[in-house]
Amino acid sequence: MDVSIVIPVYNEDESLPELCSWIDRVVKEHDISCEIILVDDGSTDNSWEVIGELRRHNPCIKGIRFQRNYGKSAALNEGFKASMGDVVITMDADMQDSPDEIPELRRMIIEDKYDLVSGWKKVRHDPLSKTLPSKFFNWTTARVSRIRLHDFNCGLKAYKRKVVKSIEVYGEMHRYIPVIAKWAGFRRIGEKIVQHRARKYGHTKFGGLGRGLKGLLDLASITFVGKYSKRPMHFFGPLGVICFLIGFVASAYLIIAKLTHYASFGLTTKPAFYIALTTMVIGSQLFLTGFVAELISRNSPGRNTYLIEEKLGVDQP
Repeated sequence: MDVSIVIPVYNEDESLPELCSWIDRVVKEHDISCEIILVDDGSTDNSWEVIGELRRHNPCIKGIRFQRNYGKSAALNEGFKASMGDVVITMDADMQDSPDEIPELRRMIIEDKYDLVSGWKKVRHDPLSKTLPSKFFNWTTARVSRIRLHDFNCGLKAYKRKVVKSIEVYGEMHRYIPVIAKWAGFRRIGEKIVQHRARKYGHTKFGGLGRGLKGLLDLASITFVGKYSKRPMHFFGPLGVICFLIGFVASAYLIIAKLTHYASFGLTTKPAFYIALTTMVIGSQLFLTGFVAELISRNSPGRNTYLIEEKLGVDQP
C-alpha cells in the first residue's frame, strides 16, 4: 500500500462524495495505491450513511465511527492505528485541502526522506478571527519548539509510516503533531506551500479566541510532556529542593536569632517564620510529587481508548 489517507469527519455529509471522488481521480492518474480512512467523530448528520454508501462503490474507502464526539485528535489517533500505507497523509473533510497535493507530499516523504511534511496555507480564505490568532500561535510554537514551520495546525500533512505508529495524539494535541514527532526523535520535518480553498459546504467547527487559549495550554502541556514525561523528577525535584532549602535556611536563621536574643525576640510573632515553614512544606510536596510522578511514568501504559461503535473495512485490533 503506497498511501493511507486519514480524514476526520464531523458533520460533513455534503462534501464527502466530492472529496472521495477527487482523491480517487488523483491517485489513479499518478498510479498510487491507496486507502481512504474516514473517521466519523460522532457526527449527528448523515455522514456515516454516506461513508457506507461510498464504500459500497469503492472498497478502498474504510470507515471508523465513534460512539460520540471525541475531537479531531482522537479521530487522527484511531486513523493512524488503522493505517497500512507506507506514507500516511491527513486532510480535512471540508474540501479546503486539495487532494492534488497528495503526489508531491508523497514524493517528499519517499524521495526527499522527510519524516514529516506539513502543509503551509500561505494564502488563506478564512476570517480575521481565525487568521490572526493562528499567526500568533504559529509564531509562538515555532520559537518554543524550535521547529521552522509557518502553519502547525494545517490539516494537510504527510508522514512516514514509522512516525504515526510511534506517536500518540490525544486531547487537542493535533495542532502540535510536529512537536510530538520531534520529541519522539523524528527531526526531519519539512514544509510545503499548499492551496487553501474556500469552504464550499457547511461552516467552520472551530472558533478563534477559545481555540487560541486552548492552543496556549496545549503548547505548555506538550512542552512539559515532551521534556519531562520520562523523567518528571528532573522538573519537580530541583524545585522542591530549592524551596525546602530556602525555608530551612530562613527557619534556622530565625531560630538562632531567637536563641541569641531571647528577651526581645518573639519567634511566633514573626510572619517570616510561618512563611519559612510554608516554603519547606511546599518544597517537600514538590519533591514527593516528582517521586510519585516518576513511579506513575514507569508503570503507565500510555494509551487512550475511545468507544468505537462500528467499523467498515478496518481490521479489528
